[in-house]
Parts: sequence; structure tokens; C-alpha cells
Amino acid sequence: MTPIDLNADLGEGFGRWRLTDDEQLLSVVTSANVACGFHAGDAATMRRVCELAAGRGVTIGAQVSYRDLAGFGRRAMDVPPAELAAEVAYQIGALEVFARAAGARVAYVKPHGALYNRVVHDEEQAAAVVDGVLLADASLPVLGLPGSRLLALAGEAGLPTVTEAFADRAYTDEGTLVPRGREGAVVSDPEAVVERSVELARSGTVAAHSGARIAIRARSLCLHGDTPGAVELARRVRARLTTEGLTVAAFA
Repeated sequence: MTPIDLNADLGEGFGRWRLTDDEQLLSVVTSANVACGFHAGDAATMRRVCELAAGRGVTIGAQVSYRDLAGFGRRAMDVPPAELAAEVAYQIGALEVFARAAGARVAYVKPHGALYNRVVHDEEQAAAVVDGVLLADASLPVLGLPGSRLLALAGEAGLPTVTEAFADRAYTDEGTLVPRGREGAVVSDPEAVVERSVELARSGTVAAHSGARIAIRARSLCLHGDTPGAVELARRVRARLTTEGLTVAAFA
């Protein structure tokens, strides 16, 4: 059975404000999606998280987003493609400095928030993200939603693609994420999240918001670092996956 990766969004703070418990989560996850300063994060935070990740052998990924600190990168924005491509490359490059200083490297790219959801269907914005990754490093894998335009275009451009799933988010029957503003979009019951994690890792299926079973084939599971009780939940997920005989390992 293919190993399953556990990724989490980390470095989501700014200055003295911190949202994620980076140190504790880095003792559980195998890949760290590090905020690159556009939706959260700053130079000192990026450096600290890269040092912590490298010290624990956790793979470092660049979590790129729209330039939206005030909205945490979750507000819809219309950014010209050339500008978006440059900003994606800029974010990857900034994180790469700190990753290399820590003795590691940026090993993959994952969009965040509104950008993540936009590039599921939006051809132009997805192409801009791909152009930005190519500008930064044409060997970087792109992590995203199965069936998204982002992964399709990344594959066509020769970039490695990696699919991911969310045990704590509700899915539509089409395999996309239920918008956060809709009731039931976030799965808050810890036991349900653990069970869904095992289902996704073992069978590649999960119950959609409607109750229908859908296929979500993923190499990586995302554990949101800003969820209340995120550290304990991540520990429970990893422990259960191990108990079920599944191998937990980074994809890059």
C-alpha cells in the first residue's frame, strides 16, 4: 500500500501573533506547508519554522497565496496572471532562502485558501500559478485537489503533481470542498476526522456532504494547523494510521 503523507499549514503568524503551534505539529506531520508572507508569516517566522522542520526531518513546502494578510488569504481576488505568476515565484524564492540556511530546501508548492479553491476550476489563475512555479524551480511538485485544473496544467507543463485530501473538510458530490461559509463545511468531531483519515488513506473514499460515497485518491492528508486542538487531533490521526498498518511518510 502506498505510504500516506501528513501535511499541515504552519508558520501562520505575523510578528508577535501566532496562530499555529508549529513546534508541536512538527513532531507529528511529515510535510510542512509554510506560509510565505502573503496570507501569513514574516521573515523571522519563516526562518524559525524552516529551522524547526529541518531539525525534525520534516519536508518543507511553500504555501503560496494571494497578497491578503488582512483576510488571511481567504478572500476572492482578481490578480492579473503575469502579476500572480511573479508573486508565486517571489514567495517560493523567499522561503527557499530560509530553507537552505537551515540545511534543507523547498520541496513542493501548495496554494492556500482562496487561491487553492480558485485554481480548481479557473484555467487562467491555475496557469499563472504553474508559470510561477516554473519560474522558481521547474522540478518542484505541486500539491493540490484531485481533478483540479491546477494539477492538470502542472502535469502538462512537466511538473510533478501530488493529490491531497482533507479529513476535516466536507466534500461535494463532485469531489470539491464545500465552501467554508456553508453549514457543515468543517468536520469538527475529532473521532469523525480520525475515521475519515483512515478511510481516505486505506480506500481512497469518503462520505460527501450529501451522504454519497465519493472517490478521493490522495497521497497526502492535510491537517489544518489553525483548528482548535490541532496538535492532539494530529497525534490521534497519526497514531490511528500506524495502528491500521499504514506507513506515514513524506512524498518529497
